Amino acid sequence: MNRAQAKLIGIGMGTMETLTKEALQAVVQSDCLIGARRMVEAVYRAGCRSKAVYYEYQPERIREIITAHPEYQKIAVLYSGDIGFYSGARELYGALKECCEVRGIPGISSAAYLAARLKVSWEDAKLLSIHGRRQPYIYILARHRKTFLLFGGKGQGEEFVSRIREYGLTGLRIWIGRSLSYEDETIVYRTGADIRPEDLDGLVVLYIENPSPLPGDGVSIRDDAFIRGNVPMTKEEVRAVSIAKLGLSGDFVLYDVGAGTGSIAITAALHEGARVYAIEKKDEAVELIRQNKRKFCTDQVEIVKGTAPGVLKDLEPPTHVFIGGSSGSLEGIVRCIIEKSPGAKIVLNAITLETIKEVLLAEEKGLLVDVEIIQAGISRAKKIMDYHMLAGQNPIYIVSAGAGGRRGREIQ
Repeated sequence: MNRAQAKLIGIGMGTMETLTKEALQAVVQSDCLIGARRMVEAVYRAGCRSKAVYYEYQPERIREIITAHPEYQKIAVLYSGDIGFYSGARELYGALKECCEVRGIPGISSAAYLAARLKVSWEDAKLLSIHGRRQPYIYILARHRKTFLLFGGKGQGEEFVSRIREYGLTGLRIWIGRSLSYEDETIVYRTGADIRPEDLDGLVVLYIENPSPLPGDGVSIRDDAFIRGNVPMTKEEVRAVSIAKLGLSGDFVLYDVGAGTGSIAITAALHEGARVYAIEKKDEAVELIRQNKRKFCTDQVEIVKGTAPGVLKDLEPPTHVFIGGSSGSLEGIVRCIIEKSPGAKIVLNAITLETIKEVLLAEEKGLLVDVEIIQAGISRAKKIMDYHMLAGQNPIYIVSAGAGGRRGREIQ
């Protein structure tokens, strides 16, 4: 018997008008339909029928159905919109590659449909989905002129409106598409100031314009741009070197231990792939981090109030760790990091030789590996009468290392 053929089909919006001829033909010729109930019912409404139907969308379960029924030779697996746009098809390709021949059939995505209805282009827009998932989106909306946002989930409308107001994004222009391609299709215009939670009930697609976007990824922030109070802050020159030593790129998870005003956490969060935990024990500092987080629209920063290493245990494993203050618990912090993520990149700042002694002891025990210690001496020009003289600031040690866990000296 020949290998079964599985076609992963994007069905568009769900009406006959947005179902491509190729997709329609594949569905009609199939002897088995698989998909979430909403997808299957959509093609039924479009007049398509098949011999067998399975309401399923989990990749492994779909593979089990196909392998358990060799009599099905032409299988149609249905997805809403387009299979390349926030679709489960990506995972299913891998799950089915050993059991059948797989082919993808594209469909019309909700973003493409709404763009056409609004007469706007979408090649220069950011595409984002929070349908059935939690992820930061304030950072994206604040930094892109155009964003398409797939929306849908219990309580998300109220949360979205609250966060837009909290981060001061009331100037956003928002078009809300609902029941796209159906007879009861509606497209409603709102602003960030007047949008309401009920506008976002159910499955909707948002097109959002930001007339005044903030600077994008990787920008530096001057010291005087931060809200500071009386809390110590890593100064911008030392901050620049420390961030460079962390080597942040792609998707990463950073712990900022002893975050102070949040200057490292906020600067590190100026990357779309960032997830940052700002760990701080002092109430005044926690409030400053919260204010700076709002000011710079960095909702990827999660504030964790408490003392390390205790509060680190329930956090996701880090890829990078910055230690601005350890309160004498450096060894405990490093041991916790090793347990969660051996090999994670660690950078710490120190102003005393006692801290450097702790670093060297941690290296001797194998807790820190590939240790590099540099000293940064910053001088600032100061005018005295008719002259300019450089005034040296306290030198800072910047230590970079890997969390232990490699073979070598035994960690005790």
